[in-house]
Amino acid sequence: MITYILKFAELIILILGLSACSNLKDKDKTRGWSANKIYQEAKSNLNKGNYETAIKLYEDLEARFPLGRFAQQAQLETAYAYYKYGEPDSALDTVDRYIRMNPRAKNMDYALYLRGLINFTRGSNFIDRFFPRNIADLDNVRQKESFHDFTNLLTRYPNSKYAADARMRLQSLRNALADSEVHIGEYYYKRGAYLAAFNRAEYTIKHYQNAPAVIDALILKIKSARKLGKHDLAESSLRVLQANYPEYAKKL
Repeated sequence: MITYILKFAELIILILGLSACSNLKDKDKTRGWSANKIYQEAKSNLNKGNYETAIKLYEDLEARFPLGRFAQQAQLETAYAYYKYGEPDSALDTVDRYIRMNPRAKNMDYALYLRGLINFTRGSNFIDRFFPRNIADLDNVRQKESFHDFTNLLTRYPNSKYAADARMRLQSLRNALADSEVHIGEYYYKRGAYLAAFNRAEYTIKHYQNAPAVIDALILKIKSARKLGKHDLAESSLRVLQANYPEYAKKL
């Protein structure tokens, strides 16, 4: 038994030793390189999809030339590389550091857009690549963060070249968040928690106007109000439904 333990320990030491040698080799590769050369090599790897290599090179560049003209751009591209590499936590940490350290950067619109993009796709995983889910089924907290990011981008930089895509994603998020709120409200309604269902419906109507789920939210609000004995409120909501969606009002 002791022999096996010793052999296992030797194997671990060997692996760690090889890893250390590999790291030293990577550092030796860029020894003596200029900031421009490291940046161009990192950018080339990023464009080729070699994200792990690109990340190492960008981080090496930042460590060696933290005040150089390439460091700021390297930081932003590191965030993108982490995003593409499937490391959203590291991507968010990096882009947040960029935003915090460079509040007047000329690429701030892209930084905000990238932050929204990271949160937009966060919550998906390897299985989703083969069995895609509706965005409404993904992490609701991250959806709200993404909604905030894209809204922030459009408020601060309405004419940004990323604005059109941000608007499209905002609409998708608005619809998904509205669906999520209504699903939760219906869950409460089925279990007799009518006040909670009513509040969810009202929140959806107020915050996600023009989303298709607003119709279901109105219906849920009417049904919940009736269950709560708030008949005047139910009737006023029914009139709104009749005025805007008469075909649905017939069902009530």
